[in-house]
Amino acid sequence: MSRITARFAKLKAENRAGLVTYVTAGDPNPDVSFEILKGLPKAGADLIELGMPFTDPMADGPSVQAAGQRALKAGITMDKTFDMVRRFRAETGDQETPVLLMGYYNMIYQRGAERFCRDAAAAGVDGFIIVDLPPEEAGELKPHAAKAGLDTVLLTAPTTDAKRLPAILNYASGFIYFVSILGITGTKSASEETVKSHVARLRSQTALPIGVGFGIKTPDQAAAVARHADAAVVGSAIVDRVKAGLDDKGQPKPDLLPGVFAYIRALADGVRGARV
Repeated sequence: MSRITARFAKLKAENRAGLVTYVTAGDPNPDVSFEILKGLPKAGADLIELGMPFTDPMADGPSVQAAGQRALKAGITMDKTFDMVRRFRAETGDQETPVLLMGYYNMIYQRGAERFCRDAAAAGVDGFIIVDLPPEEAGELKPHAAKAGLDTVLLTAPTTDAKRLPAILNYASGFIYFVSILGITGTKSASEETVKSHVARLRSQTALPIGVGFGIKTPDQAAAVARHADAAVVGSAIVDRVKAGLDDKGQPKPDLLPGVFAYIRALADGVRGARV
């Protein structure tokens, strides 16, 4: 059983949804980024998405794009991203919290899918969320990921129709990521009724857990998602908290880490109290 499957089984046993937190590897610099990564589980993250900075993102909103640029400027690389996960496992002793790499297929293509999956698994990664990998192309990654014990989380959207959904489910593992809005990350939010109806539609087609993301910014919004889905995914709003902790020269202020973790604790409280 993968860490992702085990974590969702634990959440189900506790009768609650999970909080999935996204942070960009290397933002605002590798040292501070690692401290953020280390502190996420204690702050309330049930699963972690670690963004792979890329020069040409197409689904990232302004906040995540800026985070990627800060990270690249600070010297983040794919090898350093793998090393972050390796150090996370070693220094925290955490062998239960799933860590997924999120980003674009170019990062995998450059290294080669087989090598990338092997390196990711060796570092302690549990799976991938590849924004621009359609099911028609997932066969390039899935066999190597499966061999390495990694899950491939695929995305669905409000526009995913009944004809296309089976193709996505054929390659998906770990959980289904429902993108609750049309457009880029961090720009708007879906209503609870919209989330409820789409989650119900997905549940009729798959037994995989369903995580809902794009546009969740407040504990109340996270709770609204958690009442219906298996996890609420928060990314841009956390990245904004990182940026808020930088001074006008882009250097971390003393309250950066406390501010980020306090915000995540508030989100986690919203998620955990949603079904009480």
